[in-house]
Amino acid sequence: MGMNLAAFTSDRLIRTALIQDLQRIHESDPEAKIVQELGITHGAARIDIAVIDGSIHGYELKSDMDTLRRLPGQMGIYNSVLDEMTLVVGKSHLRDAINLVPEWWGIVMAKVAESTGAIVLHTIREAEENPQRDSAAIASLLWRDEALHLLEEVGAAEGMKSKTRRVLYEKLASVLDQDTLRLRVRKCLFSRVGWRSAQPHMQYDG
Repeated sequence: MGMNLAAFTSDRLIRTALIQDLQRIHESDPEAKIVQELGITHGAARIDIAVIDGSIHGYELKSDMDTLRRLPGQMGIYNSVLDEMTLVVGKSHLRDAINLVPEWWGIVMAKVAESTGAIVLHTIREAEENPQRDSAAIASLLWRDEALHLLEEVGAAEGMKSKTRRVLYEKLASVLDQDTLRLRVRKCLFSRVGWRSAQPHMQYDG
């Protein structure tokens, strides 16, 4: 007896359904931005979808067609940066996912409705605030010129123009408390242009 592939979720199907859900939730909020493939620590990882508003909430997708093999490595990076985190998994991964991710991660199960063939998202656990954030990692969400500009704004750019990105990020982490840094990074990401958002006409985020 062969598998009924129509009953299995794919990244594309989950992504489409989740973006539609998030757009509906945030449609009346001008302070919210939905971004796809947000690069973290300069390409060490990319979170599938991020919602930037009063926090940065990441959504990692693992469909029935995927494996969870890469997730442990991704978790350490996401845990250092994101304010909230939700794993969206196909039904086949649900039990393993619950045992794998931290308790503060939200979990959403995605499955195909037999009657309509549409993707249905069920919230298993709501995301809570991340207790593990690292200031230098948060600063690394900024591009180099953005980090330097922020250092200039807070009067801490002296001797920094020729330094590496890593040094700039560590400097920001040392001169700004984490709440202020998170606020300034979110503001910068929200106003950034020329990156990949949930709108198909937007360009790649670099």
